[in-house]
Amino acid sequence: METEEKGSPRALTRYGLAALPLLVFLVIAGVAGKMLYDQDVHGKNISEIPSALIGTKAPPVDLPPLEGAGTPALTTAAMRGKLTLVNVFASWCVPCREEHPLLKELAQDGRITLVGINYKDRNDNALRFLGELGNPYQAIGVDPRGKAAIDWGVYGIPETYLVAADGTILYKRVGPFDRTAIDTDLEAAIRKALSPAKDAGPATGS
Repeated sequence: METEEKGSPRALTRYGLAALPLLVFLVIAGVAGKMLYDQDVHGKNISEIPSALIGTKAPPVDLPPLEGAGTPALTTAAMRGKLTLVNVFASWCVPCREEHPLLKELAQDGRITLVGINYKDRNDNALRFLGELGNPYQAIGVDPRGKAAIDWGVYGIPETYLVAADGTILYKRVGPFDRTAIDTDLEAAIRKALSPAKDAGPATGS
């Protein structure tokens, strides 16, 4: 009976294959550990993922309306000249349901215009969602294939963008709003957008 010498190519191959699951596990664990380290040690959070679009003009929008919602379609023209909060939502999104009461409160803020992008949803489900929870949006655009979401750099829903009157993206929220995020981050972004100092030109050092 032929025996396999230790250290032979065949033996090394067998040992390598046996160790492969462990190596895969270690790689996955390392990646997960790095993500947790970044969040816990460096204070990073998925809701604070920066967007490459912040500080640039918002992508053009020309989405059809959500039929039966009683709100107009979402277009670039509908946002022009207004400080606009663009919220990406869907009826099947559980966090969207959780943040919806806060969106209804934001809809009462006269400083901003709240609009929605309905992402990969069925029309009847979206209408049922808004009928149950209320419709805070002044315009809704339907994005059944997610093309607009790709243009906006959406990671996952809900996501929300604050867009200046001139079309510049000022702020992005990944994930659902909570009270703290609204009272701190979003409020600061709104005040900065409306501050007269914004048009006063760059500050100069002393």
